[in-house]
Amino acid sequence: MAYVRSRANPLLTTLPHFLTWRTFGFRTLCCGRLGFSTQSQLDPDPPVAGTKVLDVFKEEFEIGSRLITLETGKIARFANGAAVLGMGETKVLSTVTSTKGNTGHDFLPLTVDYQEKQFAQGLIPSTYMRREGAPKERELLCGRIIDRPIRPLFPAGFYHEVQVMASVLSSDGNQDPDVLAANAASAALMLSDIPWGGPIGVVRIGRIGGQFVVNPTMDELNLSDLNLMYACTRDKTLMIDVQALEISEKDLEAGLRLAHPEAVKYIEPQIRLAAKAGKSKKEYRLSMLSDSTLEKVRNMAEAPIEAVFTDPNYGKFERGEALDKITQDVRRVLEEECDEEGLKVLSKAVDTVRKKVVRRRIIAEGFRVDGRQLDEVRPLYCEARILPILHGSALFSRGDTQVLCTVTLGAPSDAQRLDSLVGPPTKRFMLHYSFPPFCTNEVGKRTALNRREVGHGTLAEKALLAVLPPEDDFPYTVRVNSEVMASDGSTSMATVCGGSMALMDAGIPVREHVAGVSVGLVTELDPISGEITDYRILTDILGLEDHLGDIDFKIAGTRKGVTAIQLDIKPAGIPLGIICECLEPARKARSQIIDYMNQEINAPHTQTDRNSPRLATLKYSNDALRNLIGPLGAVKTRIEEETGARMSVGDGTLTIIAKNQSVMDKVLEKIDLLVGREIEVGGIYKGVVTSVKEYGAFVEFNGGQQGLLHISELSHKPVSRVSDVVSIGQQLSLMCIGQDVRGNIKLSLKATLPRPQGMETNNAAEESVLDTKDTRNIWAPVGNEYTAQEEQHSSELATGKHEGDETKPSILIRSAAECDEEEKSLNQSSKRNLKSGNGSQLGRNSKSFWSHVHSTPSTSSHLAQDVIDSLSSLSIPFPHEKSKKSKPSVLNEAKAVTPKAMKLGTKVTANVDQIRAHGLVLDLGGGLRGMYRFEKDGQRDYEIGDKLRVVCSGFSSKGIPVMSSVDDE
Repeated sequence: MAYVRSRANPLLTTLPHFLTWRTFGFRTLCCGRLGFSTQSQLDPDPPVAGTKVLDVFKEEFEIGSRLITLETGKIARFANGAAVLGMGETKVLSTVTSTKGNTGHDFLPLTVDYQEKQFAQGLIPSTYMRREGAPKERELLCGRIIDRPIRPLFPAGFYHEVQVMASVLSSDGNQDPDVLAANAASAALMLSDIPWGGPIGVVRIGRIGGQFVVNPTMDELNLSDLNLMYACTRDKTLMIDVQALEISEKDLEAGLRLAHPEAVKYIEPQIRLAAKAGKSKKEYRLSMLSDSTLEKVRNMAEAPIEAVFTDPNYGKFERGEALDKITQDVRRVLEEECDEEGLKVLSKAVDTVRKKVVRRRIIAEGFRVDGRQLDEVRPLYCEARILPILHGSALFSRGDTQVLCTVTLGAPSDAQRLDSLVGPPTKRFMLHYSFPPFCTNEVGKRTALNRREVGHGTLAEKALLAVLPPEDDFPYTVRVNSEVMASDGSTSMATVCGGSMALMDAGIPVREHVAGVSVGLVTELDPISGEITDYRILTDILGLEDHLGDIDFKIAGTRKGVTAIQLDIKPAGIPLGIICECLEPARKARSQIIDYMNQEINAPHTQTDRNSPRLATLKYSNDALRNLIGPLGAVKTRIEEETGARMSVGDGTLTIIAKNQSVMDKVLEKIDLLVGREIEVGGIYKGVVTSVKEYGAFVEFNGGQQGLLHISELSHKPVSRVSDVVSIGQQLSLMCIGQDVRGNIKLSLKATLPRPQGMETNNAAEESVLDTKDTRNIWAPVGNEYTAQEEQHSSELATGKHEGDETKPSILIRSAAECDEEEKSLNQSSKRNLKSGNGSQLGRNSKSFWSHVHSTPSTSSHLAQDVIDSLSSLSIPFPHEKSKKSKPSVLNEAKAVTPKAMKLGTKVTANVDQIRAHGLVLDLGGGLRGMYRFEKDGQRDYEIGDKLRVVCSGFSSKGIPVMSSVDDE
């Protein structure tokens, strides 16, 4: 006995003494009983009013190095049976109740509800009502995990309504509560007065680094390649549920044989607890068929039923109609005889006769209903890309079972959000299975989430998840829809096959095909001991064989191994050895099915049709993405409404989903006008002329950026006036050909125009684009300290020209005053990133690599526009293609020398880059080049790559550092 002292109720203290419970000598309820207190009113030290007396019974045991507690008597004492199972700080309450009378059904109306409420982890639901809504998929799946092992253990003919409810009381996030709920439900049934053939044990097994782990934590499951749930009695298997990463049949069998003794450890504590606190089992009236009625029906129906089952020409519906006709014939005979008892159980009696006929033929003769051999797979048919306009689609048929699978790709933000107590917060791969009434030629009504549909869809989802590419390589959200078109057994395994083909049709880089097959079992029992004396394993079972057989063993996987399993058993358990024998026939059938699927499609398709949907991932700075979204998402919403595309914004990424290529082009054009895209040399951009000068025009393009269209880049022919070719407000398609020393982006119109016939290749725009592969940055000068002769020598060294080369005269494009005025307006808009053709990528909206360039005096403002100013060429994929992580820029890696760090007196170790007549071109690091003039006594012997210790002794007017040799010693 445990006495719990609590505070007296303040309301009771105000009542008259003669109205209180204590006056009458009553005590509170204990274990469902109401009795008088043993304390006398004359006792000098009576118990405090409101004292509760609780009979609490508790068992503690250890499984897989984890302490588990099982108790009853403290919570839910009015339930027929209640138990709380705890592991760590995770505690689950399971209760069981039943109706007192028979419901009139001819089956067991068992309901299992599993519920996870947010209070279990200290949270308030985020829904509008701040309440938990309808059962989530996870709750339905956990309910099925509990239902499947306990249902076979109810006695035959027990048709009273039974309800099992499991509720998570608290969760520490380390353990999945589903295993605890299943074991607690078994304990509650043992404590109740309901007839049940338990107890059972349920255990989870993982495998990390080849080593099996019993009851793994959630963190350990993330590292595991196996998630095995196993339920059993002392000597027989009841339920198996597996998700794996292509585990071999041999390793799977080893895991099953380890799981059985670990699960049995849950059984003995339940027996001890039931012995101390359980109720006596109540005598329930069982609805059993009488031997006389069964014999009468068998005599009338057995021969015609056997004739139907021995004719393999019958299809599913023809066979069903013939069997219904036999039932009606028997009904007419019973009506003539006025056999009321026989009429009540007619359907069940006929079904029993069918079951015996089919099982006897399979055991004795090895013949199946449709004439196949025991290990024979039904005829296959499959077709990929049956609906070309979709991302991916496939039709798969096996016998009369037919499934249509489609694939839809979405942005990362389309991932499903999960509110479960454990596990990941989102799910990027979803498979939704639908079983409409027409697939069985029935009339029905579509309702909300169906437990069977959720369970079948999750099984197929587990099977395909093992071959999906990692999220880093394929970040998109994937939804597979499985629509059952016709059902005659194993629709979930047909979904696996059709889904695998549809994924390849969608171009998703899955490693290989996944196929699934359902294996059945027919046993013969000893009538006295009930032990199995003979059995047959059936490959690829029909719906009728599923109904009349003993198990439905669904196994899916690749050629390498198993990815998902679901085992449902109808009798009260099957020996584990027989279950393991079923793995090999399933493997052979799976390989046969994969061979057939490979004939239709054996590699992921590429989307070449312009009408097929398109996806693109673009890289932008967060500032640019904020501009794209707009206030409260108004800009993004407007673009989606105008184009019909969908956009998803992440950290530095923009994912676009378009119906076809024309929609993608439209949305990309709008995005380019709003925020632009990364500029690359050779890229074509649309822009609008904003101003016209005598030396060229300024164009706004790529989301508000400014570029200079020089007069020499207007046409392949000489142009005398800019206004003759372009005007303010005119829209042009221009090519980016580089960037000058002041950060102005250089554009070319003639590079986008066809060259007139007979004209030689003398295109400065093309030359500058080609030169970017071999030239480095030339920084703007800090000052002008050298003579004209030295300036000429430095220019020759920097441009790679020497004596004998033909040099072009500089073009005076504007006066110093105009240049200064123009630069004031351009400094804010033109100092943007330029991504060259080979991977150097600079953030457009952050402080750019070009922002260190200083404004030059008026002398340098008169330089020709063809000064070498292109970046080092580093390739990056076109941003509208699949984005990958680019390698770090060479320019960003160089930290030894920067334009600001290069000052008079700066000493560096330089490499000889070029050898010219008047001196050397030195590589100073960081993309910076300098000039070293030979001494008066002539040229020394230098080689490309030699290292020199030099000091900066000045700058040319073009910003070229002039270096002199130095001896540190």
